[in-house]
Amino acid sequence: MPRILIVEDEGAIADTLIYALQAEGFTTHWVTLAGEALALLENEPFDLVILDVGLPDISGFEACKQLRRFSEVPVIFLTARNGEIDRVVGLEIGADDYVVKPFSPREVAARVKAILKRMAPRADRAELPEPKGPFRIDPASYQIHFHEQLLPLTHHEYCLLETLLAQPGRVFSRAQLLDALGVALEVGYERNIDSHIKGLRAKIREIAPESKPIQTHRGLGYSCCPEQ
Repeated sequence: MPRILIVEDEGAIADTLIYALQAEGFTTHWVTLAGEALALLENEPFDLVILDVGLPDISGFEACKQLRRFSEVPVIFLTARNGEIDRVVGLEIGADDYVVKPFSPREVAARVKAILKRMAPRADRAELPEPKGPFRIDPASYQIHFHEQLLPLTHHEYCLLETLLAQPGRVFSRAQLLDALGVALEVGYERNIDSHIKGLRAKIREIAPESKPIQTHRGLGYSCCPEQ
C-alpha cells in the first residue's frame, strides 16, 4: 500500500486526513515538525508527502526546498493562504499540488490518488519516439539529458518537457499541458504552466546559455524545437 507522510502540527487536521487516506487504503505516518519529516524522508521510503506550509520549526516552503536536494517524492502543500503568489511559489520550488484550508479530506485523498496514478509507470512511455537533437529521454527513470547532461527536473517539469519533445514543433495550449500533468483545468492552475516553463528554460540555460528550444506562442501556448 502507498505510504503517505503527513506533516501537520494541528492534530484535528491530521486526524481527518489520516481517516480519509486510510479509508482509501493508504498507509499513513504523521509528524508535527518539518525537521522530523526531513530526517524520516532521508531514511525511509514514502510515496507522497502532505506538507503544511505553516509549521512551528521551519516553513513548508523551506522544507520542500531542502527535500528537493535529495528526493523527488511528490508533495502536496496545505496552507491557510490563498494568494496566487503563494501558489506559484509553492509549485516553482517543487510541489505537485496545493490545497487551501479549510478543505475536504476527501478532496485531498482524491488528489493523492491522482498524483500517484500520474506517477505510475506507463506502458506507452517506452513507445515515445526518441527526439532528434540534444535531448535524450529515459522513460524508465523519468530522466531527460540535454547535451549528455542530466536535467534536474521536478516531476511536473519532466512531464511537460517529455510532452513537448514527443511532438516537436506542435503548439500545445496551457490546457493541453495541464492535461499532460493530470491536473484538472478547473483547479485554476492554467497560468502555473508558465512557471514550470520558466523553470525548464532556466535549467536548460544552465547547460547551454544560448539554447532556446521552448518557444512561446502568444495567446496559444508553447512548442519545442529541440535543435534551437
